[in-house]
Amino acid sequence: MLLEKIEALLNEVKDLKATNADEIEALRVKYLSKKGEIAALMNDFRTVAADQKKTVGIKINELKQTALDHINGLREQLAAAEDTNEDIDLTRTSYPISLGTRHPISIVTNEIIDIFSRMGFTLADGPEVEDDLHVFTKMNFAADHPARDMQDTFFVETNPNDVAKNIILRSHTSSVQARVMDTTQPPIRVICPGRVYRNEAITARAHCFFHQIEGLYIDKNVSFTDLKQVLLTFARELFGADTKIRLRPSYFPFTEPSAEMDISCHICGGTGCGFCKHTGWVEILGCGMVDPNVLELCGIDSKVYSGYAFGVGVERITNLLYRVSDLRMFSENDTRFLREFEAAN
Repeated sequence: MLLEKIEALLNEVKDLKATNADEIEALRVKYLSKKGEIAALMNDFRTVAADQKKTVGIKINELKQTALDHINGLREQLAAAEDTNEDIDLTRTSYPISLGTRHPISIVTNEIIDIFSRMGFTLADGPEVEDDLHVFTKMNFAADHPARDMQDTFFVETNPNDVAKNIILRSHTSSVQARVMDTTQPPIRVICPGRVYRNEAITARAHCFFHQIEGLYIDKNVSFTDLKQVLLTFARELFGADTKIRLRPSYFPFTEPSAEMDISCHICGGTGCGFCKHTGWVEILGCGMVDPNVLELCGIDSKVYSGYAFGVGVERITNLLYRVSDLRMFSENDTRFLREFEAAN
């Protein structure tokens, strides 16, 4: 009689099912607790004849082990189902998703920032939608300067009564310098990375938006020699220890004197090739001493302080480092092109 009861419980235990943790716990209490079904069998076990105790005892132990294994199995199934439900993204494609890489512009921007950060420059940022006051007026641009013309600048909102209040897409990150000088007294040592916009035809050599990193240093007794040494260090950190530089006189409204900087061609070593047009030199940036008018317009005493500024085109540097011949490739999001920069990450 007891063996039949044990056999019935054994078949019952094998068919146990549960959908949540509470149901599993209820099964454990019903069959395995001190007042459960299996414990109750032990009371009947005392009345079993001596010659059957061994057989019945083995069956009870088998029942207990089966119940324990089955309930633990239900717990594991429930835990696995919960883990699977947490990881499922029903919007995910069935095909494997390959990891992306940093954009070449980001790679070069971060490298330039790292170089100047090690020379004591801090990061400064500003809005891309700017006013004429910070983009042009405080940068010493004359009211009739060609850069204010619609052919060069994207105007968002014009103000006929006050040109300085025109709202535009910034055409250079010098506007960030103006904002820093407005709110900070020297010493100032910042770099200003960001995207800029100019109303130009899109070709392999030009685009309506691109990226710049401008630098500004203002303090007492800052000289052109300081500027030259910083730029030489920058060029050698980026292009190699053997890189040479030369500074050619130029003109920018916000610097005086102004210069454009060339580096010795790192492809041919300065001997002349098609890339440098057989001159041995490649232009990479513009620079100069901050015009005293700019300092005064931004509330800094030009009789006490002086400074230098420089501007680097990130696309230009990226072209030199990776020989990308078409600027449009940087903004077309062609994964075949972007995949070529995986090693640089």
